[in-house]
Amino acid sequence: MLSELGSSLVPLLLLGGVALLLPIFVRPTSNLHRSLLFAATIFLALRYAWWRGSQTLAPPGLTVDMFASWSLFLIEMLALAGSLSAFVIMSRIRLRSDEASENLGWWGEDEPRVAILIATYNEELDVLERTIVGAKSLRHANKEVMVLDDSRRDWLRDYCASQGVRYMRRPDNKGSKAGNINHALDRLAEDPVPPDFVAVLDADFVPHRGFISRTLALFHDPKVGLVQTPQHFFNADPIQHNLGLSRSYPDEQRFFFDHMQPSRDGWGIAFCCGTSSICRWTALRDIGGLPTESVTEDFMLTLALQDKGWTTAYLAEPLSEGLAPEGLKEYVTQRARWCLGLMQIARSSLGPMATNNLRLRDRWSVVDSVFFWMTSFPFRVAAVVYPLLYWYFNVIVVDASLTDVISIFGAYYLWTLVVLNLLSRGMVVPILNDVSQLIGAIPITRAAYTGMFRPNGHPFSVTAKGGDRTRIVIQWRMMAPFAILLGLTTFGLWLGILSDRFAFNDAGDGKWVILFWTIYNVVVLAMTCLACVELPRRERHIADQPERAIFATGDELRRQWIASLTLDTVRLRGRIYPIGTRGLLRIKDVGDVEAYVIAQTPDGTRLHLLPDDQQREALFLRFYADGDAPGVARAQTSALISDIARRLSFRTGTR
Repeated sequence: MLSELGSSLVPLLLLGGVALLLPIFVRPTSNLHRSLLFAATIFLALRYAWWRGSQTLAPPGLTVDMFASWSLFLIEMLALAGSLSAFVIMSRIRLRSDEASENLGWWGEDEPRVAILIATYNEELDVLERTIVGAKSLRHANKEVMVLDDSRRDWLRDYCASQGVRYMRRPDNKGSKAGNINHALDRLAEDPVPPDFVAVLDADFVPHRGFISRTLALFHDPKVGLVQTPQHFFNADPIQHNLGLSRSYPDEQRFFFDHMQPSRDGWGIAFCCGTSSICRWTALRDIGGLPTESVTEDFMLTLALQDKGWTTAYLAEPLSEGLAPEGLKEYVTQRARWCLGLMQIARSSLGPMATNNLRLRDRWSVVDSVFFWMTSFPFRVAAVVYPLLYWYFNVIVVDASLTDVISIFGAYYLWTLVVLNLLSRGMVVPILNDVSQLIGAIPITRAAYTGMFRPNGHPFSVTAKGGDRTRIVIQWRMMAPFAILLGLTTFGLWLGILSDRFAFNDAGDGKWVILFWTIYNVVVLAMTCLACVELPRRERHIADQPERAIFATGDELRRQWIASLTLDTVRLRGRIYPIGTRGLLRIKDVGDVEAYVIAQTPDGTRLHLLPDDQQREALFLRFYADGDAPGVARAQTSALISDIARRLSFRTGTR
């Protein structure tokens, strides 16, 4: 047994050795290097699939073992097909920053006119004002900011008037967000001078100052109808935040926006993601505005443009930042809506099987997305459910020896992790990736099959923003299925190990496979339950680098270091002032802000800021419209381990 186990580890050791050398020789931006890496990945995946189908299934017959074994195999192979499609997509990449730099100002002296549309439904002023201020402050001069209010709020109309931006409302909410934008496009068409380009921002997304100039540069190609940029977030998503990983683990969408979309662009199948995009006016009029057949009108917009011969380009630069869903309910609702909308697209006139002018690659793009939504999440649920059949009913779903699992599945799994982390700068973290999929797997699976078989008649679900986030909230209904599965898995494992009457003692060599699988599931389910405990949040902005400020009290001026800064408070390192001390704090690019001391800290003082309207807008720009991308771009191993340990010790804080 030991000799067989040792020989099965040889392929993994060889792959581990190769993995250590890959960073020396591989350039992630080389399509040749990427193709070779993913060719090896696909080979190992097909080798694993052949082994699963030929050696691990229960024998044919009308038995429970056969039904369980073959059904899991089918679910797994469908998910694997989706993975193979993703591997092919990621074998190419296109980065357009150099192209944008080379074509800045291609239009000459006459700057194109750009309409910036901010669609809003129920957002509060503190969400909307930073977006409006950011849009007004874009460096592009020939622009018009338009706020499209689908809630018909008088206070918002008055605020827009005070800001000098155009306010628009319509008599009904037909077509939801797409209908709102289409109404604005029709009104723009009536203007004496319609725009040349139309940019779209969600109500909670603030553009960086160079957003217009950088994206317009790619329209030097007359075939480009739309340019999409990545979405970045100035707050942690619920999984990051609830697990205490906002400093060490990327948000759930970073892999898609930073790596999958540039790879899709390499194949010419990058797609619109709604906010932070800009479209050519003539292209929008050519297709009659945004499609309304799907609740994800953005993806469908790309297909409608392609159907008319226009292309979509992707500029992988941090040119905007917004608010990620702050709660788990909102997080899952948003993803279920994306899933539902994709199924509606698949069944629409622009679906892969419909009669239209889409290229084969565009049809593949939709099929790839369908496979992702319809297979990945059901497989994640199956992976935690099927082992229970073994512990409670002695049903063997994967009849395999430990040595085969190590040498075949282990080789495929290890190599895939190595390749994906090499090309994505360490974004794929086992367990955490499983948690992010499992936590929304049930409603997303329901949305996938509902949308595929009953695509019409579903309302548009708005992702709620803002609200009270100052308390610990346990999402009991979301946690319940995972807590039940965790209890069943743990109890089954305990029974199997300690009781002679249960299956653990009858599985031979395969018991080690099911044992490892079950223990892994216990960890994933426990982390998923922990993620359902929503921690308090508070706004926080850390200076990108140490920064000096001057605090003036009376006749005394003293230089201090800014440690943290928000719209309302600042923490200074240096002299400790008595509580209640009033003065002026001079902040770079903001001015002299009235402030007073509200607390003393071990190394300084905390002040409450009283900015005027102009200073408040300057702070908005400082926080959201300037600087690099917010958040974490890659997993940081040592910090990740430290943060997980801190979270498990229940030292949550309110970060």
